[in-house]
Amino acid sequence: MLYTLTRPALFALSPEQAHFATLTSIDAAAKLGILPRLFPKISQPIECMGLTFDNPVGLAAGLDKDAAHIDALAALGFGSIEVGTVTPRPQPGNPKPRLFRLPEARAIINRMGFNNLGVDALVANVKKAKYKGVLGINIGKNFDTPVEHAADDYLLCMDKVYAHASYITVNISSPNTQGLRSLQSGEALSHLLERLKNRHSNLDAMHGRYVPLVLKVAPDLTLQDVEFISKQLLQFEIDGLITTNTTLARIGVETLKHGSEAGGLSGKPVFESSTRILRQFAEQLEGKIPLIGVGGIDQGSDAKAKIDAGATLVQIYSGLIYQGPELINQCIRAIAG
Repeated sequence: MLYTLTRPALFALSPEQAHFATLTSIDAAAKLGILPRLFPKISQPIECMGLTFDNPVGLAAGLDKDAAHIDALAALGFGSIEVGTVTPRPQPGNPKPRLFRLPEARAIINRMGFNNLGVDALVANVKKAKYKGVLGINIGKNFDTPVEHAADDYLLCMDKVYAHASYITVNISSPNTQGLRSLQSGEALSHLLERLKNRHSNLDAMHGRYVPLVLKVAPDLTLQDVEFISKQLLQFEIDGLITTNTTLARIGVETLKHGSEAGGLSGKPVFESSTRILRQFAEQLEGKIPLIGVGGIDQGSDAKAKIDAGATLVQIYSGLIYQGPELINQCIRAIAG
């Protein structure tokens, strides 16, 4: 109810202005200690990847790229928080405007381009946070790093975040960094995963602590793609898979204002394709690797559908923009049945 009253004012702002205003407001409310009263956390512990999640509904990467708002976001009741995507060096992202609402479809198009302050700034923010729950750190490559050298960027980020993450997500599926999605196929994927796992083993030994390694893929995959990626995940013993990132498809939004903007489409229109890909991975992996379902969740039944399709956990982001933080507990209750 509270968010329903405040949403018109937020939607009167540009999407990026609203994003900043929302995070500023959440930070202020957290400092006053009022968020737990407004959004009481539901405890529904679940084990996944050797970690205990407070509940199965997490925050997807992208909302808090620099990990500057961890404590405030955790106070909304999430079972886990994923920050990033972070790159080795700071970068401004793509030119503005680069974020668009499609309210008729409860959708968002973004071409942000991994705008962030760099991995050192993110680590500094994580160190300052008081949050003790599950924290995922999502890593990527700088826009000007050639794709053939992308592994170097991922390794550098992994080195720096390993000691501070509950799990690490390797983002090879954003459509907004040129050539990034080519890492999802063929020798490029095999080479990347081999180098990541070799370094991962070294970091495990160095820190005396195993941090699960997770891959995040796109919804724009063929069944052949799913079969190939599944084999690679098993071969290199990747700990988890997030399905999915945003889509390049425009089914259902073609005629809407901003519907033809370049970038990745998220929100309700991606639900069917992301859930189909989730189900296909579940069939290929046969429970050997846990799946985290993301994409198009904007009501509790959507979260339950992801679990029914094979996910162990879910994450939300775009749905929050249209439904507000009440969506978190709606999803938790729906999953619990």
